[in-house]
Amino acid sequence: MNLSLDSKVALITGGSRGIGAATVRLFVEAGAKVVFNYQSAKAKADELVRDCGGANCRAVQCELSTPAAAERLIAETVSAFGRLDILVANHGIWPPEDTPVDLMTDEHWLRTMAVNLNSVFGLIKHAVAQMKKQRSPARVANSSANAGVEKTSLADNPPASAGHIVLVSSTAGQRGEAFHCDYAASKGALISMVKGLSTELARDNIRVNCVAPGWVATDMSADALSDPPTRAKVFATIPLGRVGTPEEIAGPILFLCTLHAGFITGEIFNVNGGAVLVG
Repeated sequence: MNLSLDSKVALITGGSRGIGAATVRLFVEAGAKVVFNYQSAKAKADELVRDCGGANCRAVQCELSTPAAAERLIAETVSAFGRLDILVANHGIWPPEDTPVDLMTDEHWLRTMAVNLNSVFGLIKHAVAQMKKQRSPARVANSSANAGVEKTSLADNPPASAGHIVLVSSTAGQRGEAFHCDYAASKGALISMVKGLSTELARDNIRVNCVAPGWVATDMSADALSDPPTRAKVFATIPLGRVGTPEEIAGPILFLCTLHAGFITGEIFNVNGGAVLVG
């Protein structure tokens, strides 16, 4: 199976470390040109660009907390490589402290929503506009002509994808997370967005899917996983008995952006060691 992304341009948010960095590396290895953003980890971002090669990879400093910031990042991607074929919305925050809902401040709630949800709306809005804009007249004509063709002929000659969008959610978005209602709500909203947008954008041949990790060994989870009681509690909820690696999340993200996933849209791809089944 050739999981190639040759000639594709991808924007991967939160790409300087963790799942994002693993995804950037994998996409470049698959032949894509990649733009990723970072907030403050400039040294890690610069190192990743050096490893991947400046001709294939660009880093943009951008704090994603508003739709306006998202619009600028889409524009930077198109400016760098001339188009946009793939959006991977991977960035997000998980406030590590347990916070009962009656003690959660408005600022805490609004900050999580701004980063995890509002900026993703902006990314999708402007990415879809770009994907629709760059469709060739031949592709649009072919899609219109296929509207009245029998399904058998469509199966023999399916329309080429005009774009792929993959949102990174979480098991918390499916089953909730006590004392982290802000995070769970934001990640659950991403899943609902995937379900609605997949049908809305199907006519434009834009695939919209979600990868939902469980616990993964990243900087964001490091403090929790380094605490022995918390670590033991986490491991007890995962049937496979361990947390995931960033590379184990990046692989499914890559697959969903290849031609082998051409008939997949609106799906929630769970990558969590079976944890979502026993939560």
